[in-house]
Amino acid sequence: MNIDFSKYPLPKRFRHHTAAHLYVPLSLMKNKPDYYPPVFDKLDWNQVFLNGKAPDLIDIGCGKGSFLLENALQNPDKNIIGIELRKQPVDWIAGVIEGEKLQNCAVLWYNIANGMGFVESNSIEKIFYLFPDPWPKRKHLKRRAFNNESINEFARVLQKGGELYLATDLEEIHNYHLKVLDKSGLFSYKIIDNDDEWNLAVTNKEKFCRANDIEFYRIKCSKL
Repeated sequence: MNIDFSKYPLPKRFRHHTAAHLYVPLSLMKNKPDYYPPVFDKLDWNQVFLNGKAPDLIDIGCGKGSFLLENALQNPDKNIIGIELRKQPVDWIAGVIEGEKLQNCAVLWYNIANGMGFVESNSIEKIFYLFPDPWPKRKHLKRRAFNNESINEFARVLQKGGELYLATDLEEIHNYHLKVLDKSGLFSYKIIDNDDEWNLAVTNKEKFCRANDIEFYRIKCSKL
């Protein structure tokens, strides 16, 4: 099955970023802005997926959903949920999912910095955290979704032996990922240079890097 994306035109002003302060947990904000994503601890998967089943795979920061949708098509027996902070792409992806009647794909408007209490422990096979917003400046470190807290949450929801995939086009962020992994002691990992070992659908960002000869870095992790 292929999706005819001409049926789903992108908004003319498709924003690539949102307000910077929205990247932090709600607990660090004095007041919740009206446009802050909803925070919840429970979800009824019957209301999320057309097939009513819980997720097997999680795509964090799914962006415009290229990887999310392709993964759903390639793995019809696996439920995959995308989590995205920006409302506009979430609404667009949801329209594609509804239009194509994809039973195993869903998307949430949510800030991962608030944890994943709505996901059952030891239930997820794979988590994808690919080409995140880097927030390279020291003063912006608090806005990185990959940190000591989130990696503990990833380990909680992943099955034993479950996999975490990390990718970035910045060496600084790649080294930061390795530092957080080493500190946690929760995962074994391998730096991947071979496409056959990676064997995933290609994100829009990876396509851009390949087309423009930009180096990128990949890590495949397994929960201990």
